[in-house]
Amino acid sequence: MEALRATYGDDSSDSDTEASTTPPALPTKSKPQTEETLSSPLPPPPLSLLHPPNPLGSLDYLQTGQPSRIRSFPHVEGNYALHVYIPVYIPSASKKEMGQFLKRVATLVPDLHIVDIDVPLNTLCKEEHKLEQVALGREFHISLGRTVPIRVHQIDTIVTMLRQKLQFQKRYWIDFNKWEVFFNDDQTRSFLSLEVVTVGLAEITKQIEVVNEVYKLHNLPEFYKDPRPHISLAWELGDLSGTLKRVVDEETKSSSFGGSLHNRIFTCKFGGIECKIGNKTYKICKSPDQ
Repeated sequence: MEALRATYGDDSSDSDTEASTTPPALPTKSKPQTEETLSSPLPPPPLSLLHPPNPLGSLDYLQTGQPSRIRSFPHVEGNYALHVYIPVYIPSASKKEMGQFLKRVATLVPDLHIVDIDVPLNTLCKEEHKLEQVALGREFHISLGRTVPIRVHQIDTIVTMLRQKLQFQKRYWIDFNKWEVFFNDDQTRSFLSLEVVTVGLAEITKQIEVVNEVYKLHNLPEFYKDPRPHISLAWELGDLSGTLKRVVDEETKSSSFGGSLHNRIFTCKFGGIECKIGNKTYKICKSPDQ
């Protein structure tokens, strides 16, 4: 026992005080540490540290040959994609019921993929925790303007103007009331989305008008004339909005969400506005709570 205390020190010692200049005595049976043993290299780190776990879990479902999305505009050297949006997170209390709805839709429309990460929805449906974590646990976006290419010299003025015009925003709630189907301008993709049709619609529409002003000053195309704010959860190649719409409408009527727009699917607070240009994200305005 005395030997152990001599080696490791007393438990009551203060770890904040400087260590004594006298080295602790070695146990009588220990081999003295030679210069060779002290200079020996450390063992290699475990392989698991070199390959950190993927936050989405096993990626076996990321198969090659999956349908890829088509760019809405061609890549040009020196151009940067501009996207202005409200970040949205789905509350945990709503994920289970939404996950059940996605499962039913995926059985009838098997080619749906999760937006942005392009994982097949019906594969995620096999494990409920992955469905909620991957399909519903990430950041979603309510677009306030079209995603368009801009030149590098436009970046500073666009960000500055957006901040000046949108810096003062009141706190408000956003209700997502309706499952809806949208498709992109060139009709290459259909989207399963959640639309804002009541609470929060007026505030978001005003913010879209402000973004339109900034776009016009930079000769950029304005947003749709009658905007329908929404977040998109899944996509499918081609304009299959008719087929997907029928499935969504049927499942909505038979689900607990019902067909009434007063039945909220989920609600969240306005969380500020962000602007992504290329790979860089700019904070345009923070949530009034921050």
